[in-house]
Amino acid sequence: MLPDKLSVRRMRRPSASILLVIAALLILVILVGLPILLVAFAAVSNTLPRPGNISLGNIDFGALGAVLSGKTLGAAGNSLLAATGACLLALLIGASLALLLARTNIRGKPFLYLVGLSPMFLPSFVAALAWSVLAGPSGLLNALLGDLGLPPLVNVYSMPGLIFILGIYYSPYVFLMVHSALVLMNPDLEEAALVHGATLRTTIRKVTLSLMTPAILGSMILVFTLSVENFPVSQFIATPAGIDTLPTFIYRLMSSSPVRGNEAAAVAVLLIAIVGVVVLLQRRYLARRSYATVGGKGLKAKEMSLGKWRPFVFALVLGYFIVSMVLPLAALLVISVYSSPYISSIVGMAEFGEFSFENLINLVTDRMVIDGAINSAIVSVGAAAIGTALCFVFAYLVYRTKTRGRMLIEYVSMAPLAVPAIVLGLGLLWTWLLLPVPIYGTLAVLVVAFLAAQMPQGFRGISSSILQFNPDLEDTAVMHGSSRTGAVTRITAPLLKVGVASTFVLLLMLSMRELTVPLFLYTTDTRLLSIVIFDNYENGAFQQAAGIGLIYTVLIAVLALVSSKLGSRDFGK
Repeated sequence: MLPDKLSVRRMRRPSASILLVIAALLILVILVGLPILLVAFAAVSNTLPRPGNISLGNIDFGALGAVLSGKTLGAAGNSLLAATGACLLALLIGASLALLLARTNIRGKPFLYLVGLSPMFLPSFVAALAWSVLAGPSGLLNALLGDLGLPPLVNVYSMPGLIFILGIYYSPYVFLMVHSALVLMNPDLEEAALVHGATLRTTIRKVTLSLMTPAILGSMILVFTLSVENFPVSQFIATPAGIDTLPTFIYRLMSSSPVRGNEAAAVAVLLIAIVGVVVLLQRRYLARRSYATVGGKGLKAKEMSLGKWRPFVFALVLGYFIVSMVLPLAALLVISVYSSPYISSIVGMAEFGEFSFENLINLVTDRMVIDGAINSAIVSVGAAAIGTALCFVFAYLVYRTKTRGRMLIEYVSMAPLAVPAIVLGLGLLWTWLLLPVPIYGTLAVLVVAFLAAQMPQGFRGISSSILQFNPDLEDTAVMHGSSRTGAVTRITAPLLKVGVASTFVLLLMLSMRELTVPLFLYTTDTRLLSIVIFDNYENGAFQQAAGIGLIYTVLIAVLALVSSKLGSRDFGK
C-alpha cells in the first residue's frame, strides 16, 4: 500500500521541477515578455502604458499609421542601407583576416589574431566619438590637410562614415565565426584543388569560400542585425549629418516635448519586424551547417604561400590596425590633453598649444565620473552575477529535466535577440513605471534592464557548457542518497566552473559596454559611465567626452585582460 500512497501524494503535490519551471517563466515574462507587450500596446493605443490606462477601450490604430509616414520610411531606408553597407565591409575585413590567419604563411600570426579582435575592446560609441574628433569637419585629419594646403576633404558625418565605423567595429564577429569554421574544416578539398593545378585565388574562391557559406551567411546576418538596431553610432555620426535611422528616430520621438511615445512605439514595431525577419533568416542559415567537413583525422591545413605579396599583405594588416585602433585612441588622447578642444592646425599645436595631463587628472577625480564608474561597476557586477545564476537555473531546467513546458524557457530567454536594445529600453521604462515595485530611479532597475537585454547571451553561454557535460556523475550521486540540489551544487556546478566563469565575464563585459538599454531608465543619481560620455557629447563638451571615453576604454581593456588571465588560469587547472 505504501507505493500507492506515495504516488497519490505526488499527484496532489507538484514536483519541485514544475514549480521551478513556473517560477522561471514568471521571471522571464516580467523581464522580457511584459516590456515587449507594452511596446506593442503603446503602438496600437491612444495612451501610454500607465496604471489604469491598460484597457481595450484605449485601442486606437492611429499611432500605427506613423509607420507609413515619409519620415519613418526614410529612416527605415537609411537603416537598411547602413546595415547592408556595414555588413559587406565587415565581411570583407573579418573574412580576409580569418583567411590570412588560418590558411596562409603571413608573418606575425599572434599579432594578426589581436588585430582581428582588437575593435571589440573599443565600444562602438567610443569609436564613433573618436572618429568625430578625428574626421569631423573640424577634426584632426582636416587640420592636417589644411597644414598641407589642401581643402577639408574628410567628413565622417555622412552615410559612408556611418557604414565605415559600423563595418570596422563589427568585423570581429565575422572574424571569430569564419576563423573558427576554418580551423575546424577539413583541408583535403583545398589541397586537392591546389594539387590539380588551381591557383591560390581560385582555390579560395571556389573551394574555401563555398565550404564557408554557413559561417559567412551567419556572420553577415548577425552584423546586419547589430547594425540596423545600433543607436549610439547613428546618434553620434548620422544625426549631425541630418540622417535619421530608425533607432535615432525613436529616440527623437521619446525626447520631444511632449513625449510622442505612441508614435515611438509604432516605429519600434517596424524595427522589431525588420530585426525579427533577419533573426529568423540567421537561425535558418545557421541550422544548415551540414556541409560537414570536420572529420576524425585531425588534419592541419597546409599553409598557402603568399610569395612576394607577403610583406605587402602584412603592411595592409598593420595599416588596418592603425586605422581601427591607433588613430582613434590617439585622437582621444590628443584632444584630452590639449589646452583647447578646437584644433585648426596640427603644426600649430606644437608651436602655440599646451599639452597637459591636468584635464585627464581632473576627469579622474571628477565626482560625476567617479560616481558613473562606481555605478557602472555595481550594475555590471550585479547583472553578471544574477544573470549567470538565473541562466544556470534556466539552462539546467531546459536540458537536464523533462518537465512539461520547459522549452518555453528557452524561447522566451532568446526573445531579446529579435528586439532592438532601444525598443527593449522603451518597454522596460513603461514596465517599471507600471508595476507596483519601487525600483524605478534606482540602480536596481538598470540591473534588471541588463538582465533582460543579455539573457540570450547568458543562456547560450551556460547551456553550451551543460550540453557538453555528461549527467552520469550527478545521477550517480542521487542514486547514492544525495538530493538533486546537493548533487547540482557539489558536482555539476564545480565541473562547469569554467563555463560559468566565462559567462560571468561575458555578461560583465557586455554590461560595461552598454549605452542604449539604460538610455530611458537612468536618473541624475544613477548615471553610468557610458551615459556620462553620452551626456557630455550631446551637450557639446567634446573634450570631456573624449577624456572620459579614453578612461572608459582603458578600464574595459584592463577588465578584459584580467578576465582572460583568470580564465586561462581556470582552464589550466
